[in-house]
Amino acid sequence: MVSERFNLFRGGTKSKIARKVTILQWRAGAARRNLAPIMARTTSLSRPIVEALYTEALVLADEVRAVFAAGTRAPQIGEDAFLRLALSTEGLKTTTRMMHVLAWLLNQRALFSGELSENQVRLHGGLPPDRGSDERQLALLEPETRELIADTERLHQRIARLDEAWRQHFEMVSPARAFQERIGREFGRLG
Repeated sequence: MVSERFNLFRGGTKSKIARKVTILQWRAGAARRNLAPIMARTTSLSRPIVEALYTEALVLADEVRAVFAAGTRAPQIGEDAFLRLALSTEGLKTTTRMMHVLAWLLNQRALFSGELSENQVRLHGGLPPDRGSDERQLALLEPETRELIADTERLHQRIARLDEAWRQHFEMVSPARAFQERIGREFGRLG
């Protein structure tokens, strides 16, 4: 799938980079499958969790770069301007989302290696909120590109949950209270 997207925008045969991206994506999928049991039972943030997420994020960021690099080329004759605009807009949101995720993970890595204090990370290392995709613009994009965007949104959501839990020192909150807070955040986001 990655190589097909890469070829679509590069207009050529499968290159070394596309093969590398495919291999890295496979490895990230394997890491994600191996990480699932750890994430389900974790009560703290550990170096293996951060490293696995960092690897997954790097692979996803490389795939995002490969797909959205097409927006930097000159328009082709007969190319739909609205499609190009949708590709540019969603590409900017997607790359920004991935940079926020990578920055958060790099801060966590710096914390584990002693380069930053916990106080520094708590004060300045928060994950910014995500700007969701525009459904009208997504409808113009290819299904593979929409799936890639959805993958980045899911990763951001996972990291946001980890960030929130880490900031609360992984304290368990009653499910009813957590649901009320979630509803409050959603209404706050809409209003």
